[in-house]
Amino acid sequence: MPRLDGKTALVTGAATGIGRATAALLALSGARVVLFGLGDADLQAAAVECGGQAIHGDVTKPDDIAKAVTACGAWLDIVVNAAGLIVPDQPASVSDEVWAKTLDVNLTGTMRVCRASLPLLRQRGGAIVNVASVAAFNASPDSASYAASKAAVVAYTRSLAYAHGADGIRANAVAPGWVRTPMSAHEMQLLADQNGTTVDAEIRGVERRIALGRMAEPAEIAACCLFLASDEASFVTGAVLVADGGGRAPTQNRAV
Repeated sequence: MPRLDGKTALVTGAATGIGRATAALLALSGARVVLFGLGDADLQAAAVECGGQAIHGDVTKPDDIAKAVTACGAWLDIVVNAAGLIVPDQPASVSDEVWAKTLDVNLTGTMRVCRASLPLLRQRGGAIVNVASVAAFNASPDSASYAASKAAVVAYTRSLAYAHGADGIRANAVAPGWVRTPMSAHEMQLLADQNGTTVDAEIRGVERRIALGRMAEPAEIAACCLFLASDEASFVTGAVLVADGGGRAPTQNRAV
């Protein structure tokens, strides 16, 4: 039997990357999926691939969120918040605009979606999975606003877990390391431009610091989201599942 047979899931940031891979895996596991995000063509293509429903919208806009939640119908069992952005910045020079925008999408957007979903989740219990990042624990000098937003997502997720456990709602976070997504590709290009190298050279440099010697594929993070969303994690709430390939542990440099 499919693990999520008869369940309805809402996935944000579903047009690309982790969100898209998660929507596809949830659908493959039996869920009816509502895909919410930007990127009209990509979002529609993702919905067609998994037989889901695409709702184009922005997590910073409550009216768009309301449309997505309404599309879920009478109940909602799973919410995966994968919408996010990163703008390289440093503590001494980050602008108010970049700081506010990053937190508005990554943190406040996550909160808005969860808040709007709670009435439906209470109908028969459910699971929330918020995509954080290992940057929440190991911030780089160039990720001041991003790291702060993801650390706050972890804290907010734990607050959700304790506030709504009695409602039968579990809330957990996934903290990925480097994943091969359009966002990470953009970061690699920025690093290459900054350092006068190539994208391939920057990727190799990152992978030498990962115990498994490679970046993750989006489907591997989607599998973590599926576990936390499924009944197999029925006694897991307020947790953070780190999926970084051992990137936080010291590793011996490998040959290029």
